[in-house]
Amino acid sequence: MNKDEIKGKAKEVKGQIKQGIGEATDDEQLHDEGVADELAGNVQHAFGKGRRKVGEAVKDLGDKLKD
Repeated sequence: MNKDEIKGKAKEVKGQIKQGIGEATDDEQLHDEGVADELAGNVQHAFGKGRRKVGEAVKDLGDKLKD
């Protein structure tokens, strides 16, 4: 995992926690912030995963060209 994947996953969890607290306390604003944080985390995690996959593909291609 790279730093974007890790940070994204952390944002997802933070968002889920905020949503839970918002629901438990009937705080709609906190719940909505949690939804936004979770979505931002999903995007960052997906970006990091894509970046890692591209890096792996480039490395594999380089290895094949060396052979």
